[in-house]
Amino acid sequence: MEKNHEEPIVVPEEELQQLIETLEKASTCLISTNKLIKYEGFWYAASDESLKNILMFQRHFCARDSDLIVAGHPKTGTTWLKSLFFATVNRNKYPKHESPLLKNHPRELVYRLESQIYGQAYPRPHHVDELPSPRLFSTHINYSSLPESISTTKCRILYICRNPLDTLVSLYYFVLNIMKKKKKDGEDFQPPSLEDFFEDFYDGRAIHGPYLDHVVEYWKLSLERPEKVFFIKYEDLKKDPENHVKKLAEFVGVPFTMEEEREVCKKIIELCSIKTLKELEVYKNGTVNKFLDHKDFFRKGEVGDGINHFTPDLVERMNKLTQQKLHGTGLSL
Repeated sequence: MEKNHEEPIVVPEEELQQLIETLEKASTCLISTNKLIKYEGFWYAASDESLKNILMFQRHFCARDSDLIVAGHPKTGTTWLKSLFFATVNRNKYPKHESPLLKNHPRELVYRLESQIYGQAYPRPHHVDELPSPRLFSTHINYSSLPESISTTKCRILYICRNPLDTLVSLYYFVLNIMKKKKKDGEDFQPPSLEDFFEDFYDGRAIHGPYLDHVVEYWKLSLERPEKVFFIKYEDLKKDPENHVKKLAEFVGVPFTMEEEREVCKKIIELCSIKTLKELEVYKNGTVNKFLDHKDFFRKGEVGDGINHFTPDLVERMNKLTQQKLHGTGLSL
């Protein structure tokens, strides 16, 4: 039975502060506060609201069997996957020229659970229990920290991962842009170097890090419960989007017919291409808040660009770490 979201959702302030006091702390160069806290093995911004949102999500979200969730570490392609996901699930609901994706950012159609649903920074789009099935959600939270109902119900997860160096570079420029906008007029802003952030990311000190631990959790689950997790690499989706969108449709229970495979699938890929989305008015002028614009969610989207930003020694270090973390899993990045 689902919980009544008419009732206030709160985490007692005293409890929150007591928990924060017990958590491991660390510094990182790439958030405005420079401070992180480690909760259940992963790092988050050391703010009351950040942890409070996660606790509310963990305690109050009741998954349905029909729920569909896009998951991934920040800057691994989740925005692109959301658009493909929404267009595929709703392909018979809207004509192509009337798709909500033409006027709405994917984040406005596939709601992020730990911020848009259980967060104070954004207005809730709806009471979560009133959303029609299948409810479409997203999350950056690692699997082991998700609410128990996600594991025990038949809801399905689409997880996307990306080459670590490409993820690192994309995350750096995304957050750096926010930091620049947050600086006060006249304030001398000294941006952290990409090399400094490499060291933080390498050591796991980034929001939602350690990155490779995040990936491995979902990868192992996809092997143990393939009906639960559809695991996809950003690079594979870029290389062969048509084949992977067909697999995505099968996984979420709305497979393409033979007739749809000839035309509809290709139209969805065209509609949701990064090139197409970046040219839409909602991306050019839309905003999330005064520090974040819709256009900030896409940069280059290129595969393999990460190595161009680092010395061969740093690239080798990251490659060795990746091999070490993925050893014995059957996964390569």
